[in-house]
Amino acid sequence: MAPLTLRRQILDLIQGETERSRQGQKGEIIAKMNALVDTEVIDSLYMASQAGVKIRLNVRGVCCLRPGVPGMSETIEVVSIVDRFLEHARTFYFRHGGDHEMFISSADWMPRNLDRRVELLVPVIDPAARKRLRETLQLYFRDNQNAWRMQPDGSYQRLKPRKNEAPMRVQETLYHQVVENRKAGKHDPQSTFETHRPD
Repeated sequence: MAPLTLRRQILDLIQGETERSRQGQKGEIIAKMNALVDTEVIDSLYMASQAGVKIRLNVRGVCCLRPGVPGMSETIEVVSIVDRFLEHARTFYFRHGGDHEMFISSADWMPRNLDRRVELLVPVIDPAARKRLRETLQLYFRDNQNAWRMQPDGSYQRLKPRKNEAPMRVQETLYHQVVENRKAGKHDPQSTFETHRPD
């Protein structure tokens, strides 16, 4: 929880992927947020990239990290998507040696969120929910209609379908999934909110 432990927890999660990658394991981070401006987090992501961690970032707004810079951030991809629905989700995936840890959060990776506000980072424990969130997160890197990929110089290039590649718009895809699931009677059961307390 910010402003107490959230910064340290995020840095520890990134560092964990860095160390595993240095040991020859596969390291991977996928993160979706509105803004990435915190220099300590950015430096940690650069270190992870230099260790070989694959990093994909969906940052809708301001991003002060520079992806794809030789020797610094070669394994980092940054995509921004602005479409019909204004999204406000913060979702984070860490491979964690194959445990595939997923988190939802109220905080962008900004000093004001990490140091000056009350914010939460919550682990997703339910295996089905974790799998669904991961699959949804990966869809954002297949969008070739409303996605803009950041270049090493900080500019953005709009993505277009490659030859023989079908158009894919992530918000439209997710919208149709929800509609079809409702028609088929597949909707999430109502559940009672339960607080989670450490053992």
